[in-house]
Amino acid sequence: MSREDGRQANQMRPLAFIPDFQLHPLGSVLAVCGRTRVICAVSLEEKVPSWMKAQNVPGGWVTAEYQMLPSATNTRNEREAVKGKLSGRSSEIQRLIGRSLRAVVDLQKLPGITLHVDCDVIDADGGTRCASITGACAALEIAAQRLVERGIIPEWPLKARVAAVSVGLVNGEPLLDLCYTEDSAAEVDMNVIMTDQGRFVEIQGTGEEATFSDEELSKLLGLAKGGLKELFAEQTRITGRANG
Repeated sequence: MSREDGRQANQMRPLAFIPDFQLHPLGSVLAVCGRTRVICAVSLEEKVPSWMKAQNVPGGWVTAEYQMLPSATNTRNEREAVKGKLSGRSSEIQRLIGRSLRAVVDLQKLPGITLHVDCDVIDADGGTRCASITGACAALEIAAQRLVERGIIPEWPLKARVAAVSVGLVNGEPLLDLCYTEDSAAEVDMNVIMTDQGRFVEIQGTGEEATFSDEELSKLLGLAKGGLKELFAEQTRITGRANG
């Protein structure tokens, strides 16, 4: 099938990650994936959540928040702060981002601190959660470099990198990195979160009034792995550190 932007089935949208996009966070990245743009920022708080203190849990914590700006889509959305509560979608996505990042962080090496990761979508054209995870990991690595350089933590805390990409079946064809119109039309929609060591963190796969076979799943995961290699390369490019 012909994709609306002329890409091949196994081709990512253009990537452009811009480090230190904001002035004040410990680390920040503007993650650009096609027409989707997300600001990912990491801030330091020199304390841990109260539940960690109450349960005498050692180490530190990494937590995430996610939101879309009202003008991020072609129809204005009301701010969730005005509504007084997070939508189920935003809550689920920010939990996913937090889980994905904690999977590659040694929390014991963040003694007594919390790293807050904010992912703010300024333009949405599909794949916002994937762009958030990938950009957030790069911002977290930049922040970790500064924590070590400033002597706030004694050891490197990241065990690996993590990135995420979408794949799906559209008109029966496996496609990589779905834009919004493809995602809306997909019979099967999947988000694949993986480390740069080749281990899965999470796979979210759903048949939208459809089912999929083992063979189709294998093809989708193969596409995802190809896209993830490009995302890891972009993380490496902007962080300037070969994380082993």
